[in-house]
Amino acid sequence: MRRRLALACICAVAASIIASAQARRAPARPAVTPPVKEAPQVACPAPLGSGVTTKLTFCDVLIGRDPAGGILITIPPHRGDVKLTFDLHNRHTFSEEQMRDKRAAYARYTASVGALTMDNTLVSRAVVQSEFRAASDLFDRIGGGAGPAGLKAVAPTGRESITLTIPEAENQVSILGEKLTIDRADGNATYTSIGRPIAIVSNVMVEYHAPAPARVPASRAPAPKAPALRAPAPKAPPGA
Repeated sequence: MRRRLALACICAVAASIIASAQARRAPARPAVTPPVKEAPQVACPAPLGSGVTTKLTFCDVLIGRDPAGGILITIPPHRGDVKLTFDLHNRHTFSEEQMRDKRAAYARYTASVGALTMDNTLVSRAVVQSEFRAASDLFDRIGGGAGPAGLKAVAPTGRESITLTIPEAENQVSILGEKLTIDRADGNATYTSIGRPIAIVSNVMVEYHAPAPARVPASRAPAPKAPALRAPAPKAPPGA
């Protein structure tokens, strides 16, 4: 009986030692850093102004083929793919006089835009479609105009939330217009001419993982200096 108890105690102690050694050897898991979400630097070739209600900044999307002429979005230093989000609106020219004729005021807009890399590679397309019947259909009004209450006639209507994935290698993307179709009670029209504003962008955001910090090499301790050689002491003369 004593031998069995002694053997059980020895096994328990050995298992505890092994578990403790394995715990010490287990590598520490790197901390998971949350992604960064922020408004990037945006270069707008045709700014419209700020919304009086939302306070958002609105930018016209122009039809084009050259990425350098589009809305340029600079992506901060990052690792991995980047999530780009923005709101896409149709573009309506509001007129109080036109609103008196409900039939003439009606319009249905369909605008398509593309997000391209700076070497003219298409990342993705986006479409926004909305109908306008009354002033309540406007997403916002833009200040700084000559109209009543200092409002601009051009205003965003409709809203489509767009989410795109930008490849890791890209540091800048461009948003360009492709085509606009307008359907009215008296007919429809399609526009594809270069330079024509066809949609409005607002609320541009990027979400990304910051790059890993650069590793600083560990400083090496200086090698110990060799002891200085000393001249041997002079021997005493015989008989001293």
